[in-house]
Amino acid sequence: MYVSNADSGEVSVLQMNAQGLLQQQSALPVGGNLMPMAIGPSRKMLYAARRSDPMAVVSLAIDPVTRDLHPMGEVSLPASMAYISTDLTGRFLFAASYPSQQLTVSPIALDGTVGAVQQVVPTGPNAHAIMPSPCNRYVLATSLGGGEVMVFGFNAETGHLSPVSAWQARAGAGPRHFRFDPTGRWVYLLNELDGTLDVLSWNPTEGRLACLQTVDILPPGFDAKPWAADLHLTPDGRHLYTSERTSSTLAHFAVNLVSGLLSANGHTRVEAQPRGFAIDPTGRYLLVVGQMSHHLSCFELDPDTGQLRLQQRMAVGQGPNWVEILA
Repeated sequence: MYVSNADSGEVSVLQMNAQGLLQQQSALPVGGNLMPMAIGPSRKMLYAARRSDPMAVVSLAIDPVTRDLHPMGEVSLPASMAYISTDLTGRFLFAASYPSQQLTVSPIALDGTVGAVQQVVPTGPNAHAIMPSPCNRYVLATSLGGGEVMVFGFNAETGHLSPVSAWQARAGAGPRHFRFDPTGRWVYLLNELDGTLDVLSWNPTEGRLACLQTVDILPPGFDAKPWAADLHLTPDGRHLYTSERTSSTLAHFAVNLVSGLLSANGHTRVEAQPRGFAIDPTGRYLLVVGQMSHHLSCFELDPDTGQLRLQQRMAVGQGPNWVEILA
């Protein structure tokens, strides 16, 4: 497990044993306001974006035996990036800039290191997330301030993005993070500003989205300003969780595997200001970090009911905000 710590500028490396217990293995200083991360498809590289000067993406090799991290270099980025991901072949890195309303594409060399930005795509206000579609023929990205999910055609040979369509959200919703379901039929979109979750159908032939359902992620009695952060599905697609920072809760939804629609299944109190969390590839554990608590909580996840049981809590770095897990 890798945790980026924004305030202490380091990546914490954690190891889980067969009983699901964590221990900190190492911590790699990278420096600066360290936030979004992504593991490459080869599982040999971890990429981390620094959101303070000098803004850059850092390429970190994953040791094949110990899983510790070794810096391989860094390359400048033109803006502060809120999200990074790679295409499914691991040849290109995508980034989305919240303050500079732009997306970037960078080549990845054969040794896994990221090269200089080769394309910059202007967006509406507050670009927030960017990911490839399951077929790797499209790239989707959100504009929180512009209230839309943009769909781009993706040339996997050249890395070039070209506009295809855009799905418009409700006024004031604030599209933030999204996830495809494991079958690639639906996209689940978390809206930061109104605390809602949209279920969108995905048409890979035309590269278009359509809304099927909207649900509330806020806990009972919530009367403050919503501040939704992240969402993840279990590997089998049966359970979906969202994090909300104002209430410091995770909302749980059961997923209908035929229709893709959601049913609310309660809330779990977690670490203070849960900006990021992740579910392990076995679907048995959920790890959530608190940006204000500077701790990580590990929950055991019941695969049948989706209910969470706190198993362990431990300190990490300062301002933890992103979790990546390598099986």
